[in-house]
Amino acid sequence: MNLVAFLGALEIGCVYGLVALGVFLSFRVLNFPDLTVDGSFPLGAAVVATLIVAGADPYLATAVAVLAGAAAGLVTAFLNLRFRILHLLASILTMIALYSVNLRIMGRPNVAIIAEPTVITPFEGLGLAGLYLKPLVAFAVVAIVAALLARFLVSEYGLAMRATGANPRMARAQGIATAQSTYVGMALSNAMVALGGALFAQMNGFADITIGTGTIVVGLAAVIVGEAIFRGGGIVVAVAACLLGSVIYRLAVALALNADFIGLKASDLNLVTALLVTVALILPGARNPLKALLTRGGK
Repeated sequence: MNLVAFLGALEIGCVYGLVALGVFLSFRVLNFPDLTVDGSFPLGAAVVATLIVAGADPYLATAVAVLAGAAAGLVTAFLNLRFRILHLLASILTMIALYSVNLRIMGRPNVAIIAEPTVITPFEGLGLAGLYLKPLVAFAVVAIVAALLARFLVSEYGLAMRATGANPRMARAQGIATAQSTYVGMALSNAMVALGGALFAQMNGFADITIGTGTIVVGLAAVIVGEAIFRGGGIVVAVAACLLGSVIYRLAVALALNADFIGLKASDLNLVTALLVTVALILPGARNPLKALLTRGGK
């Protein structure tokens, strides 16, 4: 794997680290299976690209994209809590609706912003080549978001949200407003995913209606890989594991696709993803029987 492929994997790994954080918050903290991310990721890209083309400030456009993602999460939570629609089905309904919403926002299947100013533009005067600048900016953004998320989850409100996901009945008995925690958690989750989509569009110079396909799989892969490698520890370790899992996953994909002796092509990306997620799921369970066998042998 050459330097360009390596840095590209780091860049995309950091961007999708935001998706991994969003998936971690919904799946692991709230225990809310959420497929909205397949729609909120391109939603962030669509909003930021459309506003930038219209002449809006890139930072303002990115903030609006984050708010749009939060609104998508609120819609899913509202369908689940207000109308008692199964959380998985509620998220699918929102995801399907967002496909049309994203098309409406862009007005066409894709929008190019390669010649427009982005959040990267102010840093171009530092003298760094884009090859190095983009991964650094992506890492800085995801590191700040991860630190804020970890701090939030260890706060009093964050603990209430974690209690909501762990045992809603007990949380309600302790006076926790579980519905409010779910609304806030889902909004934050999809806001981070939309931020990832907004960064993706600005770093790649385009927003496309299809970029959200398989986003949930990528996010879950990052979370699972991170948890498989970095087991145990508190919430800070879990958040860091999501980011490291995202980067490791992307590096593994890049390595597999650039290994000539394997013979894989870019069209095999989904196959590589499925295999990596399968291995990550199998490995933790494979260690347990071995540990039990060794324990019995020691007796």
